[in-house]
Amino acid sequence: MKRLATALVAIVAVEHLYILVLEMFLWTKPAGIRAFGLTSEFAEQTAVLAANQGLYNGFLAAGLIWSLLRKDDGISVRVFFLSCVIIAGVFGAITAKPSILFVQAAPALLALVVTLLAHR
Repeated sequence: MKRLATALVAIVAVEHLYILVLEMFLWTKPAGIRAFGLTSEFAEQTAVLAANQGLYNGFLAAGLIWSLLRKDDGISVRVFFLSCVIIAGVFGAITAKPSILFVQAAPALLALVVTLLAHR
């Protein structure tokens, strides 16, 4: 169960690294425009805001990776950063796009549940 928890946390971390790349470097490119359903004009106008969002996603990924690399079990760090991802996903679903709940919050919630079960 601990290996599954670790794998799920790693998947969430990789997902947030991918979001970082999309928001910081590909926002105005075809891949970013397609991924977020933007117009070219809107992407150009909001590129700085998107880069800021991407940076925050990078911090989430960094925290999750740090939790996996700690010499102790890193459980408190994992729980904290997975909770941050869940909260960000719920907020994004409410304020931006409902599908964020399934793309961002649901995988983190699954990782959190499995992590907690594995460390009981």
